[in-house]
Amino acid sequence: MKLTQNKKKLINDPVYGFITIPNDFIFDLIEHPWFQRLRRIRQLGLTDYVYPGANHSRYHHALGALHLMQLAVSHLRSRGNEISDEEESGVYAAILLHDIGHGPFSHALEHAVIPDWPHEKLSLLIMEHLNTEFRGKLDVCIAIFKSTYPKKFLHQLVSSQLDMDRLDYLNRDSFFTGVVEGAVGSERIIKMLDVVDDRIVVQEKGIYSIEKFLIARRLMYWQVYLHKTVLSAENLLVGTLMRARHLAQQNETLFASTALRFFLSQSENLQNKGGSQFEILSHFAALDDYDIFAAAKEWINHDDAILRQLSSRLIHRDLLRIHLDNEPFTSEKVDLYRSRLSNAGFSDEALPYFVFTGKITNSAYKDDEDKINVLQKDGRIVGLNKVADQLHLSVLTNATHKYFLCYPKELETTN
Repeated sequence: MKLTQNKKKLINDPVYGFITIPNDFIFDLIEHPWFQRLRRIRQLGLTDYVYPGANHSRYHHALGALHLMQLAVSHLRSRGNEISDEEESGVYAAILLHDIGHGPFSHALEHAVIPDWPHEKLSLLIMEHLNTEFRGKLDVCIAIFKSTYPKKFLHQLVSSQLDMDRLDYLNRDSFFTGVVEGAVGSERIIKMLDVVDDRIVVQEKGIYSIEKFLIARRLMYWQVYLHKTVLSAENLLVGTLMRARHLAQQNETLFASTALRFFLSQSENLQNKGGSQFEILSHFAALDDYDIFAAAKEWINHDDAILRQLSSRLIHRDLLRIHLDNEPFTSEKVDLYRSRLSNAGFSDEALPYFVFTGKITNSAYKDDEDKINVLQKDGRIVGLNKVADQLHLSVLTNATHKYFLCYPKELETTN
């Protein structure tokens, strides 16, 4: 491919101020059409249905994470940790591309576009194809992303329970939603990091900053990522796409872009049906939020009553009522609302699309995997659970499960 001769670029970011693009190779990755697509992928799905400012993109987030990675590399080098120029460029590319495999509306449609292909798998496949295009310049990046590179701490900076990804998205999502509880001291936390025995450690004096980071993460899940209205909206979005896929595979005529039609008409295992990996990735790289909403606007006029109503509710924000509970909803409760829906003239086929249950889980810190390690003043390295405030940590490590029930609000009665 033809590469542009670039100067160092400055990007004015609302969260950090000026972000520097560190070298020409990183600039060329950013300019690639497959990365530019992230401008058209919302970071928080349909969260703007609750927080109107939450329209920032995966592109914003990737650049923010790149900025924090530059701060981390500079700091770790100042602490005497050796990071070569090749490793520096590799870890920058890894954090820049870590989310390139996200589909439309990010996590909202994680498994709806390509079932059983999570965004991490797609990110890796895209990196491997870009590596061919860039003639092997992503070798170190891919090894770091896969955690096969000898210096394991570089992977931890990209993906761990205290990585540049999380440090950016908490601050960025907090900024754009206006939920101030999510703000964390990213730069202070980075200055508390070091490397001992090839693993990232936090200096003991940074414990309170880490506790604040974990508390912020838990609060953001309840207030933003798992907000009940967001759950209602995103489940409606998934239902709309599932109905469209069902109709497409019944050879019904549907308005859709070329990329969206490709995925609606294919079965779950695309490669088993003859689709080459490059063909799948090429169509995926052409798919974004615009395809979904443009199609949904047209589907409002479709002959299929289920797709028509799902699309209308989605576009006009006529969301399903949602109730949360600490216990699973009984089948009798679900059947009650489905019976009311049936009495309102809905077909049996429509019932699962408009009355359904689900489960959500919030766990800010998993103490049994990839622990956050603390470097004590005497040189010992211990897990965060050994030195943090036990009251705080016990709350943060316990996974909280909640259950939800969705149904049309018209089905509510006064009794």
